[in-house]
Amino acid sequence: MDNFVVISGCSGGGKSTLLAELASRGHWVVEEPGRRIIAEELKGAGHALPWIDLRAFARRAVDLSLADRAAVADWPGWVFFDRGLVDAAAILKYLGDSAAVELCRAHRYNRQVFLTPPWPEIYTTDDERRHGLDEAVAEYERLQRVYPSLDYAVSVLPKRTVAQRADFILAALAPVQ
Repeated sequence: MDNFVVISGCSGGGKSTLLAELASRGHWVVEEPGRRIIAEELKGAGHALPWIDLRAFARRAVDLSLADRAAVADWPGWVFFDRGLVDAAAILKYLGDSAAVELCRAHRYNRQVFLTPPWPEIYTTDDERRHGLDEAVAEYERLQRVYPSLDYAVSVLPKRTVAQRADFILAALAPVQ
């Protein structure tokens, strides 16, 4: 879907704050599957947590990403995804299961993908993000390889204010409309 735009990249790189800015400008935003899964799993005795069973977590993220796409399929404007199917498939590929990557070829997003780079000055951990910056950077490097391998054009977002980042994205997408 050409109106489905992924914002991915390094954990703690400012994606959620950026997506809140895009939402405040009237755009539809889909929250990160991983954060929603973790919040749900932490409420119970869940095991599909990245620090307990990364494979189960990634499989749930694939399913949730597909459900998210279906839920907004008829939205006429830009839909910005905080991560998505490709991110979940990248985890599974890292774990030795490449089948989900093929699923990504059938369920495309806009060719232009935006990545938040590692930004140590704003990186924090919390109950849902327990991994350190080194692990986040390794994840970012995997995503930098996976997205182009699926024929996505990757733009790394500048380390600027939230409003400037949102302007950057909207300007990059303007010629596509």
